[in-house]
Amino acid sequence: MLLVVGLGNPGREHEGQRHNVGFVVTGELRRSWGLPEYRSKFTALLTKGEAAGGRPVALLEPQTYMNLSGDAVQPAAAFLNVEPADIVVVHDELDLPWGDVRIKVGGGHAGHNGLRSIIQRLGSPDFARVRIGIGKPPATFGGDTAAWVLSRFDPVERADLPAVVARAADAVGRILADGVAAASSVVNTKT
Repeated sequence: MLLVVGLGNPGREHEGQRHNVGFVVTGELRRSWGLPEYRSKFTALLTKGEAAGGRPVALLEPQTYMNLSGDAVQPAAAFLNVEPADIVVVHDELDLPWGDVRIKVGGGHAGHNGLRSIIQRLGSPDFARVRIGIGKPPATFGGDTAAWVLSRFDPVERADLPAVVARAADAVGRILADGVAAASSVVNTKT
């Protein structure tokens, strides 16, 4: 089974924020794969079923707030009997320009508190990440990095968002179908 974790913050007040793009992608995957509605479990929203191609999959959206994401991911992984190598975390990435989608396995958390929490709770950084670029705040932005990730997409980004989400969902699908290495060689190649 592959456990796909979308990162974000719960609640209507956080919808449309850059930090919640992981939730948007897992929501799209749930719809496109025809998985059941989410159920509340492990301080998260969880659904399970079969993805395209019949591979068993679970989607998880932690409801712990970003900084405690690992408190939902670790018990879900233990219950589902998945190792870090069978986990894909979908998250926003400041170090990529807006709209870029990249796959990475392992490494540090690069200051992302959701990743930090997951690494701490799993005791391992060796899970796949689908990183969705939100870019760094522009010089004209009137706040710090925390304010930037919690700000809403601007009109241009909102117009681009469906295509970005589709690319990220495709990256997860490629990992599921072909494995991380093969998926990375396609997704991470600039055209």
